[in-house]
Amino acid sequence: MTVSKAAEKSAEKPADTAKGRKDAAEVQGQGAGEALQLGELSEQLGYVLKRAQLKVFENFLRCMASLQLTPAQFSVLLLVEKNPGRNQTEIASTLGILRPNFVAMLDNLESRDLCARIRSTNDRRSHILVLTDKGKAVLARAKKLVATKHEARLNELLGQANREALIAMLAKVVSEF
Repeated sequence: MTVSKAAEKSAEKPADTAKGRKDAAEVQGQGAGEALQLGELSEQLGYVLKRAQLKVFENFLRCMASLQLTPAQFSVLLLVEKNPGRNQTEIASTLGILRPNFVAMLDNLESRDLCARIRSTNDRRSHILVLTDKGKAVLARAKKLVATKHEARLNELLGQANREALIAMLAKVVSEF
């Protein structure tokens, strides 16, 4: 029986492909189960800050799951509570939230009856923000959860002195960088 050259070549390819997969698997297998080496990334302050922020936010979201509040929403509610009668532009600017994102967030908070926008009597183009009664109640519960679970976990991890030092150092970066 005669085998054509095309058949011989196609018969060779699966073996070569399988060998290629084996070689790739061997390379991938080196260090399998071991963490990737970060190299200089582990010394980059921006990278470490971002990783820490992600961990802190994950913990915050777990703590706030029952209230369905994000860190940004919690921040907005806190600022509105502490600064009654301020307009939405001031709140968004203080938190560094872009206007379109802030409007969408306010729409969400309003639909949940946590805050309300009221047309300003001083500037009819502007809206002031106020907490609703439900918003005040949710914020009070959120503050307790943050204090007893989220911040308590950070205090446990860092210790009070390190926590205060970290806040001071980060505040310096925010104000002077």
